[in-house]
Amino acid sequence: MFRSLNIAATGMAAQETHLEAISNNMANSNTVGYKKQRVDFEDLLYQTVRAAGAPTGQNTMNPTGLQIGTGVRVVGTSRQFAEGTLSQTNNQLDVAIEGNGFLAVLQNDGTLAYTRNGELKADGLGRLVNHDGLPLDPAITIPEGATQITIAANGQVTVQMPGETNPTEIGQLTVSSFINDNGLRAIGHNLFMPTLASGEAQTGEPGTDGRGTLMQGSLEQSNVDIVEEMVGMISAQRSYEINSKVISTADDMLRAATQLRG
Repeated sequence: MFRSLNIAATGMAAQETHLEAISNNMANSNTVGYKKQRVDFEDLLYQTVRAAGAPTGQNTMNPTGLQIGTGVRVVGTSRQFAEGTLSQTNNQLDVAIEGNGFLAVLQNDGTLAYTRNGELKADGLGRLVNHDGLPLDPAITIPEGATQITIAANGQVTVQMPGETNPTEIGQLTVSSFINDNGLRAIGHNLFMPTLASGEAQTGEPGTDGRGTLMQGSLEQSNVDIVEEMVGMISAQRSYEINSKVISTADDMLRAATQLRG
């Protein structure tokens, strides 16, 4: 069997994965805080028919080798953590991170997850939670009757209470950063979990040690570029078509070989 059949098949499979990543990016183009994915490829093992430098005589050697590739595979999907566009919402519970870092939320199983989505809400207990009802960590509780909530760039949260002249501080928002953001594991719901590759979360006050600052009344939009994704989709489609042509051509050559008569 022609090697080209298997080689082209690996190319088609790789482009299918590429297209899946592109479609996921485009589907999340309006998801707050979404970070686009990029598919990483690498070539497969090579069959060495003749090694470079192999002796061909007493004082001569091959100047080049003869290696035949066996195709391509997908080795990973990396996230592009470039900051998305900040849009102003004027909602006092919306908060965007300007720069590096994540907000931490406490999951139902007691573990922490991390997000760039700052669409915060107040639940029935007054706690600041994400859209799935998971509370921020550390917890921030808004007192009943508060008329105005202010979130400073350094994460300090204050409220204005009726009958009081000065605002009351109720808590401190923190930002968590990682050595390797690409090592984070996405679990859906705009959440990421740390792994050995990402390292442990380094949590502290916004604006310190390379962490981003907070902007109240704004949200970070997805960093997906629709035009770029469209170009990638066309490229993936053409590559898929070319690999399918290779299979068709190899099939034609095999048919011609089997129809030979002595």
